[in-house]
Amino acid sequence: MLPVVHNPRYQAELPPGHRFPMGKFGAVARVLEERGFGPFVAPAPAPADWIALAHDRAYVDQVLAAQVPAKVAREIGFPMTASVALRARTATAGTTLTAHLALEHGIACNTAGGSHHARREQGAGFCVFNDVAVAIRVLQADGAIRRAVVFDCDVHQGDGTARIFEGDPSVSTVSIHAASNYPVRKATSTLDVPLPDGTEDAAYLAALDEALEAALAMPADIVFYNAGVDPHRDDRLGRLALTDAGLAERDRRVIAAVRRAGLPLAGVLGGGYGPDPMAIAGRHALLHEAARASLRLSAAARSA
Repeated sequence: MLPVVHNPRYQAELPPGHRFPMGKFGAVARVLEERGFGPFVAPAPAPADWIALAHDRAYVDQVLAAQVPAKVAREIGFPMTASVALRARTATAGTTLTAHLALEHGIACNTAGGSHHARREQGAGFCVFNDVAVAIRVLQADGAIRRAVVFDCDVHQGDGTARIFEGDPSVSTVSIHAASNYPVRKATSTLDVPLPDGTEDAAYLAALDEALEAALAMPADIVFYNAGVDPHRDDRLGRLALTDAGLAERDRRVIAAVRRAGLPLAGVLGGGYGPDPMAIAGRHALLHEAARASLRLSAAARSA
């Protein structure tokens, strides 16, 4: 069985009509249950000491007390309430738990995570805490890993992750994104692959293969895969033009390449935007489908 990490607290309360599709997190869980996934592994909220390994402690304390300055809250794009803070803590713990399960089982997936715009000093772009960065720092502090690769396929550059790990040789960051999309001011990842607006499946997958080859030459004990579905052609905030089949093939190729390299993979959800949470959830579930198929192939090979 594929280890899948989920907690109902991933879904915070937002004002009616808010443009962030918060309902997708519950929808992802429902879609996965319908497709035979589960039981889910539920994380407890991350303690402040974990989060402060990747973020300034003053900012962490502001979030947990629901006292974030108005300017920072505007950059994040959420009302910084206790519900939003609990969601951020729980999703961050979920990615950390997902990484531990990946080390044990070879692959595991969260039903949230990928908040890659949050930088050390604050959040931004619907990202409160950078869950992948926190997970890496927790695993390093525990001695579970020394080095990591972050392979980010969200349509937006993983600028926060790149900035947190800038100058740190123990973590390599790879970002495949739409060149003209958010953020306007890009960071410098270990490897950036900016793509033109309207990039379709074939061109995207060719760029992906080259990026995978480069990423897997980087030293790592684990790969964190941000499987954002906002490169989809129907995504409200994306500028690329992948189809469902293109997203599914992307996930299959990433997982297969990482598994061939003998590395554990921790999958996180990343972005996906639009008016229909169930449609977005179906795209997000492609990650879990590809991960489960990979485990089944491995099991069949061992029993042959």
